[in-house]
Amino acid sequence: MISHGKDLKIFSGNSNRALADAICKELRLPLGNSECKNFADGECSVSIYETVRGSDVFIIQSTCAPVNDNLMELLVMIDAFKRASAGRITAVIPYFGYARQDRKAKPRDPISAKLVANMLTTAGADRVLTMDLHAAQIQGFFDIPVDNLLGSPLFVDYFTQRFGNDTENTMVVSPDVGSVARARAFAQKLHMNMAIVDKRRQKANQSEVMSIIGDVTGKRVILLDDMVDTAGSLCGAAKALVEIGGATEVYACASHGVLSGPAIQRIEESVIKEVLFLDTIPVKEGVRCDKIKYLSAAPMLADAISFIYHEDSVSRLFV
Repeated sequence: MISHGKDLKIFSGNSNRALADAICKELRLPLGNSECKNFADGECSVSIYETVRGSDVFIIQSTCAPVNDNLMELLVMIDAFKRASAGRITAVIPYFGYARQDRKAKPRDPISAKLVANMLTTAGADRVLTMDLHAAQIQGFFDIPVDNLLGSPLFVDYFTQRFGNDTENTMVVSPDVGSVARARAFAQKLHMNMAIVDKRRQKANQSEVMSIIGDVTGKRVILLDDMVDTAGSLCGAAKALVEIGGATEVYACASHGVLSGPAIQRIEESVIKEVLFLDTIPVKEGVRCDKIKYLSAAPMLADAISFIYHEDSVSRLFV
């Protein structure tokens, strides 16, 4: 007997309805009947049109742009389900906004990721399911269980099919020192060697590439990161790999395509041959770039939701 809820119900906010529909298709369940809208003054309003009393409720909502609107929408939805006597509420946040504000980089800085964790818990969330947190230690900001899925297995499958066993001529590259652990695990799964781009960041969203640790001469390289925001670091690293390191081809992949400001133009004009993202953040309307390709995170998220509901181990998704 499932002790935490009599049945499984999936609901979605407005941030990424396409992903929610894909997850429901994987689970062969209908998307819950609810509505999120705004009053004339901008206040968020949530209406639930079906009973959830005693149900195991999963709310799918990425806190991507507009970040504050989507976050507030999620908080109000959690409160609504809590007051409707849901058996358990899991916030499924494929992209966790504010994750980059995880520490005090200088005096008087806020730790906004901790604040968001507090708000989610206070609103009534019993569990959080997310993917590729910018800083893994954010899991410790919560006093409720957090499952942080990794998008790398999806990229491993793609590049294994794309390049086969050509591991001698392909290398994984970390775009900065902070991503070394992520890149090392990725390289081990692909049975490839690894290199590191060492850079010095002058100010926010700008970076200067200094040197490359490792020999990428004549190699095809795969840049791995957790997110791409303005794409300055990614495109700068790719340029250095070709011009300084002597790489022949550059591919890139990241779980979250934030793609703010000039990101699309930078990718289009860069030496990168192809960039892979997961659909944790919806594709911007009217924006098209032939170099960008999306893989679906829906099967992995659907498996995680099913495992959590049936009280099975989620660890098999990390293999």
